[in-house]
Amino acid sequence: MNKAIKVFSADSLITPLVAILLGLLFGALVMLVGGYNPIDAYAALFERMFGSAYDIGEAIRALTPLIFTGLSVAFAFRTGLFNIGAEGQVIMGMTGATLIGVKIHSLPWIIHAPLAVIVGALMGGLWGAIAGYLKAKRGVNEVITTIMLNWIALFLSNYIVNTFLLEPKQQRSYMIQDTASLSLDSLSALMDNARLHWGTVVAVLAAVVFYIILWKTKMGYELRAVGYNIHAAQYAGMDVSRNIVKAMFISGIFAGLAGVFEILGVFHYQVVAAASPGYGFDGIAVSLLGANNPWGIILGAALFGGLTYGSAGMSFGADVPPEIIRIVIGSVIFFVATQGIVRWVLLPFYAKRKKERAL
Repeated sequence: MNKAIKVFSADSLITPLVAILLGLLFGALVMLVGGYNPIDAYAALFERMFGSAYDIGEAIRALTPLIFTGLSVAFAFRTGLFNIGAEGQVIMGMTGATLIGVKIHSLPWIIHAPLAVIVGALMGGLWGAIAGYLKAKRGVNEVITTIMLNWIALFLSNYIVNTFLLEPKQQRSYMIQDTASLSLDSLSALMDNARLHWGTVVAVLAAVVFYIILWKTKMGYELRAVGYNIHAAQYAGMDVSRNIVKAMFISGIFAGLAGVFEILGVFHYQVVAAASPGYGFDGIAVSLLGANNPWGIILGAALFGGLTYGSAGMSFGADVPPEIIRIVIGSVIFFVATQGIVRWVLLPFYAKRKKERAL
């Protein structure tokens, strides 16, 4: 199996676990300096995450869009591109799902819900493909175009909701049709009405698709080859421009799915937003946490989503202000992302193990 996608060994698990511990310890120091009790704060954090069936379900719900956006960013990274526009692609996915969910009537669930998913995913993909086209055909840096497209997506979606979907006297769209809903009502009832939905299942399947595309198909080989060395790929006869557009299109589909399931599975309407939801930017952190590895991204999303959801417990249960909570989350991400520092901390441990093996 490819080195980048190998199964986690004991040693490869030790480093990120120690990194998480170091991040939490650094966060504890920050809380002590600020005059807050870190023991109470972390107790409130874990109580919020695992205190009830509802909290567990909501934590799972919170990490689901992060898996999609983490996969989106990682797919682009693996093909030599920087997709900073997952945020805009999420918004376009939301808009596509809302349009189909609100405007289409009299369809059975088996057709209506998949249609809304497909349209939302394609809108996210096409939004990503715009940046890919500008990169491939005009040489415009994708970092700049994706950032700009984030803002365009926000204002365009607001215009669409305001013009075609707005419920009177509300700052949101009409509710989607019941036949477009992808909530898991039966499972939600078992989890004290936590907002669970089919998107979590699809997110795990998306990680499998990510792996299959990049490491098991000819297309994936070409996409990775273009990412490693454009000139070598051209010399080998690959269509570099087409592969750049294709990579950004697939990356956008992953991000678009995050927006689709937030609409169809969680909220069932789209608001006229003053700011973007933030899933795309969080996806960059999740991609780094997971080392651009689809299985690592699932674990990274679980960590990031769990900390984000549990942080509300620190605020309400231990009176820790939001600013310090973000420092705690940021310190965990820092130590996980800079694992060279962690390995340096672990050098004495590894040296001792190596000496014992030699004996």
